Formats: sequence, C-alpha cells, structure tokens
Amino acid sequence: MLRSFFIFLSTATWAQRLVTNWRFAWKAASRFVAGSTIQDAILVVRELNEKGMNVTLDHLGENTTNRDDAVQATEEILVLLDQIEQNHVRANVSVKLTQIGLELETELCIQNLEKILSHAQKYNNFVRIDMENTPYTDRTIQLFRQMHDKGYSLTGVVIQACLFRSKNDIEELLREGTRIRLVKGAYKEPPELAFPKKKDVDSNFDFLAGLLINTANSTGSPTFSTDGRIPPIPAIGTHDKKRIDFAKDYASKIGLPKQALEFQMLYGIRRDLQNQCLQEGYPVRIYVAYGTHWYPYFMRRLAERPANIWFLISNFFKK
Repeated sequence: MLRSFFIFLSTATWAQRLVTNWRFAWKAASRFVAGSTIQDAILVVRELNEKGMNVTLDHLGENTTNRDDAVQATEEILVLLDQIEQNHVRANVSVKLTQIGLELETELCIQNLEKILSHAQKYNNFVRIDMENTPYTDRTIQLFRQMHDKGYSLTGVVIQACLFRSKNDIEELLREGTRIRLVKGAYKEPPELAFPKKKDVDSNFDFLAGLLINTANSTGSPTFSTDGRIPPIPAIGTHDKKRIDFAKDYASKIGLPKQALEFQMLYGIRRDLQNQCLQEGYPVRIYVAYGTHWYPYFMRRLAERPANIWFLISNFFKK
C-alpha cells in the first residue's frame, strides 16, 4: 500500500508543490540526488570513480510540456557528455524520451535523441535509453531500434521485469545484440499489463536475468570497456540481495566471467551491497541523478524501500 501511495504522489502536482517547499524534503532527497548542477554531479562521479565504481549520469526531468524545455533538456545532456569527456571521468548517460519531447511530437524527440547519440558517439561514449511507464514502452523500444538501425550502436535500453511482455521484448532485443539494463520497475502499472505480486516480479526478474547471462555467455562474454563507459550485455539493476545473489550464482554456474556481468545500483542506496559486489570482483555502476526536477525521482525512491520513508521522517524531525 505504501508503495502505491508514493508512486501516486510522484505524479501529483499538488503534492510536488507542497513537498518541494519543505526544506527538510530536499535535505532527505539529497541523499539520492547529487546536487542541482553538472558540476555537483561530476564531483560525485569522481568520488565514486576513486572507489572503483563506474557511473551513469541522469539529468532529472521527464514529461516536458513544450518544445523549448525539450530542446533545453537536450542541450543539457550534450553539455553533460562534454563534461564527462573533459573531466576524464568513468561515466555514461541515461536519457528519458519524454524529457526530450516524446510526449509532444515524435519527430522532435527523434531529432533530439539523434543529436545526443551523435554527440556521444563522437566521444565513444554510451547512452542508455531509460524506460518509463507502459504508455511509452512500445515507442521507446521502437525509437531505440530506429537509432540502432541508423548505426548508433553505443546505446542500450532498460526493460522492466514487472511487465508481462518483457520476456518477448528481451528475447527480441538480445537477438539484435542489445545491451540491456534489467530493473523491476518503479511505476504503478495496470493489472492487465504487470504482475500484481512482488513474488511474481522477483521470479520473472530472475528468469530474465538468466536470459541476459545466457546470451552474454554464448556471444563471447563481452566485458565493460576499459574506460568504464560501455557496459557489458547484462546490467542487473536492483538493490535486492536475493536477486543479486541469483545472478552471481547463475553466472558462476554457466561460467560467465565476473567482468561480463555488471551490477547497477542507485546513488545513496545499499552502499553495503555496492561495496560487496565490487570487492568480489564484479563491475559496479552507480546511477547518479542530479538536477532541480528531483521530486518525482525522490518519490519513486521512497516507494521502493520502507527504510527510505523512515529516512524522510527522521529528517522531518531534524528540520
């Protein structure tokens, strides 16, 4: 029930107006958000790199409502790619298509996405196209394929284990050589499209992780690039220790090298698991979000784990 409540709040404009005016809310959110500027984010990337971790940077924002905002968001990502290159940090970027115009006009989104991918390719960097809720699933995969067919090979996509369709999506994408980030899913989805029970999502997550690991093993076990930018085929995005342990055990069982399996976690969450995976010899990539549009992202983090909610409450009483 709490998860559904906070997912609801993530899209409620009245709640956003209320919460973003609370100083203690930003104090709590800053545990998961690396500041408001690119410079803030680069400092965090350096700290994580020094610990041996790679990074995916996400400029927060989604569902832009006009062309100017979509163009501005695109320009921010281009500058972000410049800053990664100029600062010689081990990072790539993640992009939400509704941030760069998908909900406004498909052609506008295509133009902006191609600018980003072309810029990234110039630096031999990687762009992960993030997955949003189900109204955008088909269009996200379609645009990913369109870009891949144009020769933008340094890109991948996210697939959500909570959806019934994900098995077919992953099987098709793997045949095309796609690098996939597997997550459980952080949106409230209709019961006719998604597993309603956590145990079923967990079971499907393990099954899909097995598909990714099998494909990586059968295609020469490609590892992450030496500069830390390009991930291997399977990116396991979870803070669930049981899911992580399953992926490790299965990969070991079939002989997939550790360097061909990447674990991805969010900045500020389960640092113990991040360090454990790293110490065991697995590549670890931290998803680092930054920017002023932190509210929806923060609400989804609260929805994921009750411990995050108590973190917010504790900051309320410290305000």
